[in-house]
Order: sequence, then C-alpha cells, then structure tokens
Amino acid sequence: MDRNVLGSELKACCFEPKTGYYRDGFCKTGAEDIGTHVVCAIMTNEFLEFTRSRGNDLITPIPYYQFPGIKAGDKWCLCVSRWKEAYLEGLAPSVILEATHEKTLDYVTFEELLEHKYLEE
Repeated sequence: MDRNVLGSELKACCFEPKTGYYRDGFCKTGAEDIGTHVVCAIMTNEFLEFTRSRGNDLITPIPYYQFPGIKAGDKWCLCVSRWKEAYLEGLAPSVILEATHEKTLDYVTFEELLEHKYLEE
C-alpha cells in the first residue's frame, strides 16, 4: 500500500484531468518514473509559467500522449525536483498532503510541505 507524507494511505490526487505518472489519479512512483511525480499540487498561473520557462510546458495539450494541458486550479502530480525548484524561487504551488506520496520526503522536508499545505475553503 502506498503511503502519503502523513504516514497514512495515499489518497487520490485527481481524476479530471487524470494525473499521476501511471495516469491512475494517484501520485505513485516506480523505478521507471525518472521524474518522481509524487507531489499532488494545485496549479497556479505563476507555477505553470515558471515550469514552462524551465522547458516543461504543462499548459499546451499533447493529444498523442493523452495529455489534456493543465490550467490554474487543476490538481496535478508534479515532479518533486520541479516543486523544490519552484519552492526555492518562491513559486511553489499548494500541496495536498494526503495525496502526496511519502517518497517526497526523500527530497524535501515535511516543514517545507507544511508551508504550502492546501487549505480547503
């Protein structure tokens, strides 16, 4: 059973658009996931522009890969290294801790994640 950064069962991140390295809605990872897509985050325009400026355009749809394109407000499983990079630049999007895989803690601290914990309204 996959666990989240809180130590409990990993919750789904998003089914619409369907996210995750395995496109199953969960931020799971495995040996073939060289990007380690384990951070469930709420996209912002600032983050989307930041990651596009770094060569990873998440905005533009790519039908061949069944990639719908992401917009602000969407939930998406991010590469932990890109989230960390955005964090260091002050542009990290909010994180859903219950849906963020425990593997994230190999790269960032729990305190860093807490600074960006998504607070439901």
